[in-house]
Amino acid sequence: MKGIRQLAEHLAISIGTVSRALNGRPDVNEETRRRVLAAAEALGYVANQSGRSLRQGETKVIGLMIESSAEAVENADNFFLGVTSGLQHVFTRHKLDLLLLPCPSDEDPCEYLKRMVARRVVDAMIISNMQRVDRRVDFLSRARIPFIAVGRSLSAGNFPWIDLDFEGVAERAVERLVARGHRRIAITAPSSEVNLGYVFVESYRRALEQYGLPFDPSLVIRVKSSEQGGYQAARELLLLEDRPTAVILIYELMAIGLYRRLMESGVLPGRDLAVIGFRDAPRARFLQPSLSCFRMSLYDLGVALGQMLLARMPAYRALYSDAGGNRIWPLELVAGESDAFRLTNA
Repeated sequence: MKGIRQLAEHLAISIGTVSRALNGRPDVNEETRRRVLAAAEALGYVANQSGRSLRQGETKVIGLMIESSAEAVENADNFFLGVTSGLQHVFTRHKLDLLLLPCPSDEDPCEYLKRMVARRVVDAMIISNMQRVDRRVDFLSRARIPFIAVGRSLSAGNFPWIDLDFEGVAERAVERLVARGHRRIAITAPSSEVNLGYVFVESYRRALEQYGLPFDPSLVIRVKSSEQGGYQAARELLLLEDRPTAVILIYELMAIGLYRRLMESGVLPGRDLAVIGFRDAPRARFLQPSLSCFRMSLYDLGVALGQMLLARMPAYRALYSDAGGNRIWPLELVAGESDAFRLTNA
């Protein structure tokens, strides 16, 4: 039994009374409320949430838009799973649901987003995989839909975002490697227009300048952010005439592919090439030698994203007035054995 009319007929009370009881209205006595709730559970009554949402002008749903592709599935790690646990912690306090919106890699992200908005699927959005210039920012701003971005962009407008500390990663990694005698330090960067790649390369260039080291474009290896990309990066590094002695990776799972290709060539990570990974990914924790990389709390990041988004939504703004402005999310260096050796000329 799904209709509120049938539920009212079963209880022999008015539809209005049943509706007020189900919605927790104070003008219904407790005995009637108890009878209505008990009957609804026993008879399998399910409220028409979509109809209620249309009447109230809200869905009580927050959308999280991510990239969906065969490569993304094959190289899936726990990044967004960790983030969503923090998001859910915030949203469930307000009976808000989180809806994952995977955008196919062969579809324009802005067109996909427009379709979701046109269908009134969500009340607010969290967007990720930020492009150098991201049209989604302009669209959501014009549509006056509350949103927050996981990452920065050069798109105009003062939009809310939280991004990882790529500048700090580049600075600390270069500092650590220079202290061990390395002067030819390579990095990997995404082959796409995702903005984090530009931020990371520019941060790496500035870090080299601090130590009087020249920026060599041939040491910026642009590959896909995947295990296969790490394998390809190692192959390109090995082909360089003046081979680097160290490499800093932009994506956590690249280390797996990189290790394999190096060892196929008899080059040992941590002995012949220093390696610093980006994030402490579970699938890379059993690499030998252990990987020097950076650690962060995905759960706390999710909580911060959720609170900052609710601060942009009129119904919750007063509760999160101290959520703060845009933030660079810190990462902590975890020393391993993959870059522990020192060059003899250090």
